[in-house]
Amino acid sequence: MENKDASKPSVQGGKTLAEQGIIENIFERALWNVRFVVILGVIFSALSAIVLFIAGSLEIYHILVGFIPGNLHPLTHEQILIGIIGAVDFYLIGLVLLIFSFGIYELFISDIDIARLEGGFGSILDIENLDDLKNKIIKVIIMVLIVTFFQRILSMEFTTSIDMLAMAVSICLICVGVYFLGRHGH
Repeated sequence: MENKDASKPSVQGGKTLAEQGIIENIFERALWNVRFVVILGVIFSALSAIVLFIAGSLEIYHILVGFIPGNLHPLTHEQILIGIIGAVDFYLIGLVLLIFSFGIYELFISDIDIARLEGGFGSILDIENLDDLKNKIIKVIIMVLIVTFFQRILSMEFTTSIDMLAMAVSICLICVGVYFLGRHGH
């Protein structure tokens, strides 16, 4: 937005156009417009999210096909759980990328007006600064790590009581971490 009256001070105590030199004005405009480079991150993050959602859906599709009775190679319950948890992992990482896309677009380019008009996004678009974006992404990444942990647990073979104890302690630590993460979010 340009200041129509060059003699009036600009927003937040900046220089007026009359006080700025032409080179300073051109440089500041060019520098400010460099922010549009984040469009690349927005586009490719959104495309990556779409790829991950498709990959997760294909994972579940393969599980459904493998579950059909009479299949030559029926899936075990363990294989089904590992596949579904893997698909959830893809979906969660896709969500991280979508949140990142929305966040950097809103922080550097413009509010997503259609989302605000139609509603339904809740707190996803409540990103005021980079810390808000970081906190939202960290929470989803922690969920991805938890899901990945449980996927690995399902495929492990426990041979000693120490293995079982380590698994129990790990699950307990994850529960404590999630508890504190939930308390921090309120």
